[in-house]
Formats: sequence, structure tokens, C-alpha cells
Amino acid sequence: MSVAIVIGASSGIGQATAVQLAKRGTDVIVTYSGNHAGVLDTVAAVEKEGATAVALRLDIGRSETFPAFREQVVAALRDTWQRDMFDHLVNNAGFGGMAMFEDTTEELFDTFMRVLLKGPYFLTQSLLPLMREGGAIVNVSSNSALPTGLVDAGYSAYATMKGGLNVLTRFLAKELAPRGIRVNAVSPGPTRTRISDASGVVAFEAYPEVIPMLAAKTALGRIGEPDDIGVVIAGLLGDEGRWITAQNIEVSGGYDL
Repeated sequence: MSVAIVIGASSGIGQATAVQLAKRGTDVIVTYSGNHAGVLDTVAAVEKEGATAVALRLDIGRSETFPAFREQVVAALRDTWQRDMFDHLVNNAGFGGMAMFEDTTEELFDTFMRVLLKGPYFLTQSLLPLMREGGAIVNVSSNSALPTGLVDAGYSAYATMKGGLNVLTRFLAKELAPRGIRVNAVSPGPTRTRISDASGVVAFEAYPEVIPMLAAKTALGRIGEPDDIGVVIAGLLGDEGRWITAQNIEVSGGYDL
């Protein structure tokens, strides 16, 4: 039985990934920040698939809490699975939002950095000694950070951090290869999630009129659903992805093609 840690699994892509892993027989440790009800839904959905889930609270933007979180992971592995190592890590937690370059404050820039780049960097570093040989990591990036991806005004800070995550993916793949650990990224396009901006506004709930516009710009004729991304992440972590590392896979349905 494999055990995966899915960061930011109380809704959206993280929740879908946890369920897809459960369908493949993988147990999960799922994290949440403020949405406790959502992570309970995730646990219930995982258990419905016959797998086991443990929910732990984590604020990915507070790296000083990572040592304590690691000890919680150690305890969960010991108490629930009678083991001391896990197999897979999905760095998914984050937030969205936009600000024009001239309006981007240092505070907002630093928040993006802590959550989208520094958090995954040092959380992975903290958890790495607990990851078994031959495991796998998937970082959830964004097609806004791809060389040929979407460039929309107002996302310079967000995309800069996701670009850093893409570079980190390649370097981790190189450094962790001697342990047989594969590291990849997925880059979703517009996806119907509950991701919110720094003020808590959920984009697709606040502005549903943008959905038809985004669908019209997508080759496959609709916006993405969380499960569209989750199934790809689960595949990369599983045996299907055993010969894939250092890659960044766009999962956007052909957005802006």
C-alpha cells in the first residue's frame, strides 16, 4: 500500500487528486488550512473508494510550522499505517489573484512568494527524509508560467512564483534521481476550482460570466474541471509515470491554442 501526501486537499485539484489516488489503491494524508469542512468531505470521498485518509492542518505560507507538521506526519504514518516512510508528495496549495505590475505591493509579492514558492521548497526539504526511494513528487504550477503559455496583464507576481516552481522541479529531478525519486510539474489552464485571491474572493463564484469566455478560448470547448487535473497527477505518481521526470505537462484542454 502506497501513501501519498496531498497539500491543499480541502477542495479543487487537491481534493480530486486525493480521490483519484484512492481509486488506484493509494492511501493519503491530506492537508487543509481554513476549510475544515472541505477536508472532511475529501476524507469521506477517499474512504468511499476504500482507501484511508488522515487530515492534518498546514499553513503552507508559514515555514516555521513545518518541523511540527513533519512530526505530525511521522505520528500519522506510525499510528495509521505502522510505517515510517511515505511514497508521494503533491505540492498543490496556493491562492490566485491579480494585480497590475505597478499596483503590486511588496506585501502581496511576499505573500505569493511564501505560499507558491518558498512554501513548497522548504516543505519538500522538510519531508524529504521521510520519502522512500523510488517515490515521486508533483508540483502544481500554471500555464501562465510556460514559455508559450497564457500571458494576461495582472499576473506578473503570480506567474513569477510559478515560474520559479517550474525551475525547482527540474533541479529537484536532477538532485533526487540517485534516490529514484521522480519530480514533475503539471500546469493547468483555467480550471473550475474554489481557489481564492488574497482577500478570499473565489473567482468563478464572483465572476461566473468569464466561464463562457474562457471556454470559447479553449480548443476542447470548456474550462477544466479539478478531476481533469487530478487524474493526470495520479498517473504521474503511479507506475504509468515511471519513466517521466523533470517534465512540466500542460493540462489545459488546449487553452489559447
